[in-house]
Amino acid sequence: MQVTRREFLRRVKTALAASFCPLVAWGSEARRPAQAASANTSWHEARYYKQLGLQRVKCLICPRECVVDDVERGYCATKENRGGKYYSLVYGKPCAVHVDPIEKKPFFHVLPGTRAFSIATAGCCMECKYCQNWDISQFRPEQTRNYDLSPAEVVRQAKRTRSRSIAFTYSEPVVFYEYMYDTARLAKQEGIHPVVVTSAYICEEPLRDLCHQVSAIKVDLKAFTEKFYREICDSTLKPVLDALQVIKEERVWLEIVYLVVPTLNDNPAEIKQLARWVKANLGPGVPVHFTRFYPMYKLKNLPPTPVSTLERCRTVALEQGLHYVYLGNVPGHPGEHTYCPHCHKPVIKRVAYYIKENKVRNGKCGYCGTRLPGLWT
Repeated sequence: MQVTRREFLRRVKTALAASFCPLVAWGSEARRPAQAASANTSWHEARYYKQLGLQRVKCLICPRECVVDDVERGYCATKENRGGKYYSLVYGKPCAVHVDPIEKKPFFHVLPGTRAFSIATAGCCMECKYCQNWDISQFRPEQTRNYDLSPAEVVRQAKRTRSRSIAFTYSEPVVFYEYMYDTARLAKQEGIHPVVVTSAYICEEPLRDLCHQVSAIKVDLKAFTEKFYREICDSTLKPVLDALQVIKEERVWLEIVYLVVPTLNDNPAEIKQLARWVKANLGPGVPVHFTRFYPMYKLKNLPPTPVSTLERCRTVALEQGLHYVYLGNVPGHPGEHTYCPHCHKPVIKRVAYYIKENKVRNGKCGYCGTRLPGLWT
């Protein structure tokens, strides 16, 4: 079933109306956007960098490992060298703050039907030509309207909005690592699940440290070729595959999203190779979401992904032995549902971000009792 973009947006709006919780009645400090450029940034020392002498530093947060001279910034433009010390400029300064359904991330095996208090700052360590949030990910922190929101205040607002999780999302949480890490640590102490939505372009040490503080990570796997990563995302594939295996080793719940871009990463042979790699290295129980592309940012010359292409990707992945394969951005499609791999009955039925029916009982299929992997309670 194929729908127009207008119909898609109408269905999403309807689903959100049933589950979205807007932010209201914030404290004045939490909701006041910074107006002046001087107030738009903060100064918080970075966790992962090396001093090289002559006031130069080497950033160790992502595989770029930028070497930065005094009073300069790295690729992401969210950290600055001042006199041989490297500082985050976005700590406590999110530019996007919302309460979302957890399904919007998307997490389909994490606390279904609950709210996620979601934050992001400016900046990214990639430049994907189709980025849907380019107006924050590709901007410097001085160019966005930022909120004053400390880690403790994020947790307080999550509790006030009855959010079961705090999601670091929208842009790239790797670039606001220090802010994310401290917020996640406080959230865990309050019984709130920290979850991360990332491209996983991150070095091993900070990733392992982060895994000890979070409950779930969703990785946007852009493609399964170095060519795509190099030409479309200005990055590389191997560090992302390494990161996926680290997440699995650290026993953090993992889901993968693969945005299917027509003619660029939709080759059935590539999808087959991807599915085989996931099964062999991560296991058949890791959910994979094949999501519909819409023209965006610098990639507007391609059409939306045909639904038939998404369905073919899902079929290929299931044939390779993956248990949980979903379709995204196609509201109302049966590929949004979770099926028990044993009895094959739909245990969770969804329309966009709205849960129509949930038959998961204590982490098991409500029909046959098969245990289903995920974070259910």
